[in-house]
Amino acid sequence: MPCGRYYEEFELGAVYKHWPGRTIADYDNTWFALLSMNQHPLYIDEHYARKHAAGRRPVLDTLIFSLVVGITVADTSGRAIANLGFESVVFERPLYVGDSLYAESEVFDKRESASKTDRGVVGIETRGFNQQGERVIVLRRRFLAPKQTPA
Repeated sequence: MPCGRYYEEFELGAVYKHWPGRTIADYDNTWFALLSMNQHPLYIDEHYARKHAAGRRPVLDTLIFSLVVGITVADTSGRAIANLGFESVVFERPLYVGDSLYAESEVFDKRESASKTDRGVVGIETRGFNQQGERVIVLRRRFLAPKQTPA
């Protein structure tokens, strides 16, 4: 399948189960923490993390966010003209090194562009789950999708 969908291919209420998921390795979390300048020891120091509530290193929320959005691109926004923004992002439970992340997206809004006939706005809610099927993140975003056959 080509990367992403045209505006006409989205249907209100459609749910796309994204595949594959992604197992988060220790080095993913460490590198992302350092690349994003988040040097809190909870994310980069195993000894420090063992002394805190969970007793292990959690995955950075921003890494979870980045991965879950990336997982959706092939099924949803790969053809997008522009990402219009994120309306909400809620982290519901932690993810830990060694956990796997899976996602699904549901189309909650779809409307033609008011100014250009060759595109439309699509709103999706993406839900990310760990390997036990527990929801870890929910986000809503909108993007501008091209039409396959402009009006």
